[in-house]
Amino acid sequence: MAISDINPAGFVRGPASDEIFEALPPSPRELMRRRARSHGGLIFGGGFVLLVVALAILTPWIAPYDPYNQDLSARLIDPIWGAKGSWAHLLGTDALGRDFLSRLMYGARVSLTISACASLISAIVGATLGIVGGYFGGRIDGFVSYLINVKLSLPPLLVSLSLVSVVGGSVTALIFIIGFLTWDRYAVVTRSVSMQLRNQEFIAAAQAVGASHTRILLTELLPNVMNQIIVIASLEMAVVILIESVLSFLGLGVQPPTPSWGLLVAEGRSFMFFKPYLIVIPGLTIFLMVIAINLAGDGLRDVLSPEGRN
Repeated sequence: MAISDINPAGFVRGPASDEIFEALPPSPRELMRRRARSHGGLIFGGGFVLLVVALAILTPWIAPYDPYNQDLSARLIDPIWGAKGSWAHLLGTDALGRDFLSRLMYGARVSLTISACASLISAIVGATLGIVGGYFGGRIDGFVSYLINVKLSLPPLLVSLSLVSVVGGSVTALIFIIGFLTWDRYAVVTRSVSMQLRNQEFIAAAQAVGASHTRILLTELLPNVMNQIIVIASLEMAVVILIESVLSFLGLGVQPPTPSWGLLVAEGRSFMFFKPYLIVIPGLTIFLMVIAINLAGDGLRDVLSPEGRN
């Protein structure tokens, strides 16, 4: 008898025991793996997002040119597929002779940094308010509900336009302004889940052994709402990218010469009828990134919280 014939419980494995083990239902982790492997939207969206993130991280080493170097003798060169395209500039150059591929890659770093940092801030603010309000209830929950209602009544794009016009369009200002204007969805979802969990037996057990409210919030409630937070964050990143692009397009976001996807569209609008690639390329990049993030977020929701699907 081989050692492999003995299972961890100490019983000898045989044909009958093999049938029993095969009949056991798969673990929750194995079910998530199966759902992830069979979800085409998650594979495509997540793969595209990871590819863009990897390119953004490696941009300083793989970008062909410095995105700030100007060469007026090489301005408005067509992309490689154009009639006057050149292999020296695969995506052409802009009105100041800067390599468009390099600016697009560095713009990905700026746009993704703003999106990730703003989403992190909004997740911290929204999840904190939602968990605290849902757990304590009473006046605290009433105050949180009031804040949520006030936030929902404010259009985030118009408010961000007003604040950025006053504060300025630096990257740091954009991160904090957008982050503090997109936390309401986190608060709504985590508050609802926390209200359902606060009456569960594991919360009562933690209270019975004398655990503090802070410990219960951090070690009992937070891990149970983390799946919902991850799903919301994956969807909100697309919203943040769109807001940043709109602000940069209107001249209130990232300021030149720092490249961002929205700023690239704004810089190319004067040449849209003569050199449409200056708008089509960054616009298509924003479109594909937003679609990919939404597909990945929808796939994560299917994998992590399939019971929440209609």
